[in-house]
Amino acid sequence: MIDLRIADDVAYVTLSSPDKLNALDAAALGSLDDAYVDAENAAVRALVLRGDGRAFCAGRDISAVDPATDDVSGFLDGLVTPLLQRMSAFPAPTFAAAHGACLGVGLGLLLATDVVYVADTAKIGSPFAALGATLDSGGHALFTDRLGAHKTLDLIYTGRLMSGTEAVGSGLFSRLFPADAVREATESAAVAASVGATAAFLASKRLVARLRDERLGLWQSMALENTAQAALASTVDYRKGFAAFQAKQRPRFTGH
Repeated sequence: MIDLRIADDVAYVTLSSPDKLNALDAAALGSLDDAYVDAENAAVRALVLRGDGRAFCAGRDISAVDPATDDVSGFLDGLVTPLLQRMSAFPAPTFAAAHGACLGVGLGLLLATDVVYVADTAKIGSPFAALGATLDSGGHALFTDRLGAHKTLDLIYTGRLMSGTEAVGSGLFSRLFPADAVREATESAAVAASVGATAAFLASKRLVARLRDERLGLWQSMALENTAQAALASTVDYRKGFAAFQAKQRPRFTGH
């Protein structure tokens, strides 16, 4: 079950199947996709993704999957990848609170989120060694980029799960919090972003995505920054920001 609540320009998307650690089947993935579409149509200025119960998301719900008839490509190429792409391209800053199990598709949901705050008790990794399957949902790219080839294959071969403390310390995600504080910290960060200069945030979001996907060099990156800055100069928030700074006041951004 997926819940969507919108309040004060912030969308709160909750994975709400705590009895199965928020594992996702095809129907749940479709509902999650719908929630992001609805949040985008509502023109929110920030989004929070979280999970109810003991875990963020334990991955795919395979309780009723028959390996003999499972349409793996249909599930991954047809459902998971398009959802993660939609999440990654969401036109506002996105935040996730990661606690408990964050595995498989659940790890992919975090990968597709802009900022991930992690509970110290989180469990992150690749449990597929016991299934005869391989890590999916972008996990290979995430681990190899942040941890290197040797640590990545060690996690895959052994099925060892990293704690939240280790994951943040290794550079996988943004910040570490005690388990009882991670949700509030994530929501507070989203609320703060929702009253910020949204257009400027999105310019940085697009640039970071290009740096990640295209492996741009310094001077290419600088040229894109210059272009983005020139475009922002015509926005309302750019003018408001400069005027507030010059008047020694706090700016009130509109997101435009």
